[in-house]
Parts: sequence; structure tokens; C-alpha cells
Amino acid sequence: MKLHVSPDIFPPRGHEAKRMSIVDAAASVFCREGFAGANIDLIAVEAGVSRQTVYNHHGDKERLFIAVVRDLTERCNAGIFATFASFPDQPKDLEADLIGFAIRMNRNCICNRDGKFLRKLIQTEGERYPELFAEWRDQGPGRTWPALAARFARLAHAGFLVIEDPDVAARQFLALVNAELQTTFMLGGTPQDDEVVQSATNGVRTFLRAFGKRQSAARADKHSALAGA
Repeated sequence: MKLHVSPDIFPPRGHEAKRMSIVDAAASVFCREGFAGANIDLIAVEAGVSRQTVYNHHGDKERLFIAVVRDLTERCNAGIFATFASFPDQPKDLEADLIGFAIRMNRNCICNRDGKFLRKLIQTEGERYPELFAEWRDQGPGRTWPALAARFARLAHAGFLVIEDPDVAARQFLALVNAELQTTFMLGGTPQDDEVVQSATNGVRTFLRAFGKRQSAARADKHSALAGA
């Protein structure tokens, strides 16, 4: 007996809406099952489309995974660059303004759904399938790190910080402001807001101890005294 499925069960969707549904479903499945454990049938069921539709849109599982990473990277970049627009180029209170910026980075870019999915895929699959993340390296850190470095370079040029290598400073800033969230991430949780604030605050204060004017000036005076001894 042939089963008749009413078209009302799966109402027609546009090409882009269907593609996004597949990508979102695939992101969930890849994060939950891993690349090796995921399969097209499971993704199709979760997306509410046929198996053939997944193949028509994305081809095989490897190309679908790459599409997921690309889409997550684009969405994360959009959030990151929107947050970069609030970077304190002319701070009134450097510590407070950088803490505020770091909190926004953590909330908007690190702890949101897209950030969590992308981080999980990189952590679980990056070592086994590095070739699947080649585009992410170029379009993710390859774009966002230099953009943040340029902002720190401007702060240094304006006399707010003492930085020899803005690229290093940018990477260390990002590492420091979410360092205390990593245990929660590794256990699959979402940090509470007070954890986000505390991690950003501690990270910025550590960053300023390394790159702040007073500390850097003190180091320079010490070096000068030693040189003259």
C-alpha cells in the first residue's frame, strides 16, 4: 500500500529558506553526533526535507559540513564586526570602556548559539579534519584578528596603551577576556551573566597590566636604571 503524504505537512518553502533549514539542522546534528557519526538521513529528518533535497543543495556530507562552517563563520563575523563598531577608540575611562567592550564580545560573539556551535565543531573535529576548516581560518581569524589589532594599534598611537605588536595584543586580549568561561564551555554549558562580566573584567585588568601606560613606563624606567648601573 502506497502511503500518501499530504503536502500540507511540509508546506512549500523558498530555495534560500530550505537551504538555511538544512544548514541549521546539519549544524545541530554535527555538533551532537560529530562528523563521523552524522549522516544525511538524520539531517534530512531534522530539517524536514527529503534526503534527495539535501544532496541537491549541498552534495555529500563533507561539502555540507564545509557549508555549515562557512555559514556559522559568516554569522559570527557579522556579530563580531557589529561589536567592533563599539570599540572604545577614544576612551574616557580605558579600563571601564574596555571591560564594557569585552562583555559585549562575550555576550554577542562567544556565548551565543552560532559561537557555541562553531567552537564545538572546531574543538571536536578540527584535529581530525583540519582541511574542513581551511576556509574558517582565512575568513574567521584571518579577518577578525587583524581588524581588532588595528583598533588596538590606534589606541597605542593615541597614547592610551604601549604595544609593540598589535597582532599579539589582539590575540591575547581575546584569550584573556573569555579565559574563565572555558570550563563551562568544555562541559557544554552556557555561562551565566555574572560569569561573563567577571571573566571580561579580570581579563581586561590583566591585559592592562601588560599593555597599560603606567606599567609599561615603569618597566622602561627599570630597564633604563639597569642600563645605567
